[in-house]
Amino acid sequence: MSVDTTTELDAARLVQSLRDTYATGRTKSFEWRDEQLKAMAQMLTDGEADLTEALAADLGRPPFEAWAGDVRIIVREIEDIRKHYRGWAGEQRYRTPAFFRPGKSSVRFDPLGVVLVIAPWNYPVQLLISPLAAVIAAGNTAVAKPSELAPATSAVLTRLARDYLDPEAIQFVEGGIPESTALLEQRWDHIMYTGNGAVGRVVATAAAKHLTPVTLELGGQSPTIVDKDANIGLAIQRIASGKWLNAGQTCIAPNHVFVHEDVEEQLVTGIADSLKKRYGKDPKKSADFGRIVNERHAERIAGLIGAGGYDEIAYGGDSDVPARYVAPTVLRGVKPEAAVMQEEIFGPVLPIITYSDLAEPIAAINAGEKPLALYVFSKSSSTVERVLSETSSGGVSVNDCLMHVMNGELPFGGVGESGYGAYHGRAGFETFSHRKSVYRRPSFFRDPNLLRPPYSAWKNKIMRAIY
Repeated sequence: MSVDTTTELDAARLVQSLRDTYATGRTKSFEWRDEQLKAMAQMLTDGEADLTEALAADLGRPPFEAWAGDVRIIVREIEDIRKHYRGWAGEQRYRTPAFFRPGKSSVRFDPLGVVLVIAPWNYPVQLLISPLAAVIAAGNTAVAKPSELAPATSAVLTRLARDYLDPEAIQFVEGGIPESTALLEQRWDHIMYTGNGAVGRVVATAAAKHLTPVTLELGGQSPTIVDKDANIGLAIQRIASGKWLNAGQTCIAPNHVFVHEDVEEQLVTGIADSLKKRYGKDPKKSADFGRIVNERHAERIAGLIGAGGYDEIAYGGDSDVPARYVAPTVLRGVKPEAAVMQEEIFGPVLPIITYSDLAEPIAAINAGEKPLALYVFSKSSSTVERVLSETSSGGVSVNDCLMHVMNGELPFGGVGESGYGAYHGRAGFETFSHRKSVYRRPSFFRDPNLLRPPYSAWKNKIMRAIY
């Protein structure tokens, strides 16, 4: 069965069909899981050209970024999952206290059932297929909802899934708000949503009606700290790579930089020079610099630049909203009250804020919502430890950007306003599984009279002594 959104989506029928498939038990078999994971990786490999073309249409994504950030990274992740998921699924032994012996304690991992995965537009392949792979590795059936804001990629993914994946267990649903609303009205066994906090609240509210567990990855203003003892040359290149990948439309991109006043000039000048080398004198003509997803977002980002609240535009600043273009931009001397500091930028604009004492950026970070990611550049282990211990964020990369997410072995997720729950690697497998506690006791063992009424004084005395 394939879903045709030219007609009204019968979400209830769709979910019931997946429940019927799950009830057969076939998705629990390792053979089925392995077959689907292998097919998923092959789907991305065979469809690379079509996906690259679609990503260029939706986001102006350069071919290398499309391959590295939306295709190859997920193929590698699926390959890693295939190597390890059987071991993750194995029953885990736990210690059994003496009072509960003879007996054995363990945890089994059961699939949850039917899972809904709702993906965003900024990495429309990666952020749909990555959680979907974990859902399948755990033995569930699933509905995958690509973003309607990346329509070309959504269409290619849906077509490929129809050709490669088990249609009775894995369904792709295209469409916009009406289709998403219809899906959220159903009862699911888990919902995974990646996107903004406003829609995250809608998802959580809908899930609460059925007591459905939810994993939310919501982004936020991920800050960067560059201390005076940092390797500035390294910081320049890695901040530039993390910030201007996908034209800044990355949920864990450095949102703004706190830099020690002693090295601010060096950092700003170095970033400007790096941008010239990366994208040339006119980034608009560069084949390696992407576009904003639509005119509405381009206008919003251009408006943040135009609203002021900073001393100078150190680089860039121009835009062409109809062409969905905003130049890579560096703002210097940014004030806390500036418009660009009031929301996640999600675009190619980098505010620079100076500080004289490390307590200042730490206080600023702690005064806001907890970010999805945090980056610190320093040669001092004590400085790094202070930032790690005195701030809270979904994850941290030290002397780098994005890398804690690129490592598929590490859990990826937010905290507080940036979301909750995690996936990637083993964490993803466990997110979409139920940890079922099991206690086994031999049938020959007879309970002592101490545990049965009547509870005499001597029984009470002995139990208080031994338990």
